[in-house]
Amino acid sequence: MTRVLIAGLGNMGLSHALAHHHHPQAQIVGLVNRSGVTDHPDLQAYPVFTDFHAALEQTRPDLVVIATYSDSHADFACAAMAAGAHVFVEKPLATTVADARRVVDCATRTGRKLVVGYILRHHPSWQRLIAEARALGGPYVFRLNLNQQSDGPTWETHKALMQTTSPIVDCGVHYVDVMCQITDAPPVRVNGIGLRLSDEIAPDMYNYGQFQVVFADGSVGWYEAGWGPMMSETAFFVKDIISPNGAVSITDGNKGASDDVDGHTRVGGLLVHRPGNDTLIELAGEPGHQQLCDTEQAYMLRAIAEDIDLTRHMSDAVQSLRICVAADHSIRTGAPVDMRED
Repeated sequence: MTRVLIAGLGNMGLSHALAHHHHPQAQIVGLVNRSGVTDHPDLQAYPVFTDFHAALEQTRPDLVVIATYSDSHADFACAAMAAGAHVFVEKPLATTVADARRVVDCATRTGRKLVVGYILRHHPSWQRLIAEARALGGPYVFRLNLNQQSDGPTWETHKALMQTTSPIVDCGVHYVDVMCQITDAPPVRVNGIGLRLSDEIAPDMYNYGQFQVVFADGSVGWYEAGWGPMMSETAFFVKDIISPNGAVSITDGNKGASDDVDGHTRVGGLLVHRPGNDTLIELAGEPGHQQLCDTEQAYMLRAIAEDIDLTRHMSDAVQSLRICVAADHSIRTGAPVDMRED
């Protein structure tokens, strides 16, 4: 039985906690929540802490699940591994590349398992999209975006996230990770633009951004992300991969509202286009958000039990963050970033 401490009970943390609550090989030994309480009926029997380090010392877990705000990820992960625990940490792994590398170095040094919450890696439809794109052969054009017309509580969450992390970093790491899995080539250059569209966020933060990335194999990628009540819901979810031999695209037109969490992962169908031949692949019975979190945590537990080699997983997490942080730097400085100099 794996003893599990959950840190953070927002949208993702709650789902991860429920995954372990229902898993037969997991035992939740504590929850960390700033309010000191949880309203979910399935979780009320577990002890709740307001201080992460006190919870870590008192519960002595085998696994720590970190779903707090991004600026705490690196320190919490290293503290957990130093205390002997394996770590699942929500994306992004950290807010700086140096901190991301520090976490990976800590995992390597301590021999602890480190899994980053790239939920799309566990989605069978996204796995199929990546396989179909790789079958076309590169170099590739990646056209990916996720704009969210958020208001009410979701906008409040986005504003809180933007105290430390921009949308193109927080969301972008998912989709840059998809690009990197398809091309396997290192990045060469990144150029970004962005704009602050609300007086409700800090003067030095922007809630809309996009960037272009060039890879060493000649592939080029575009990613766009925006948060807030002003965002358009027209073409808010574009997922196209193009190669000299054709293209593969997500075709599901009924994505729901742009801030619907299930719509962010839903594929519905893939259109594989080769000159003179189009194939529509229907993908019925896709997992929902909670099912995907269940799968992520089952993989985390299996990685521990089966001693799965996570070297590539960890390096990929650093690479995707590295590209997104470079894009953020480009937006703030107005200059492209040469990734070969990093």
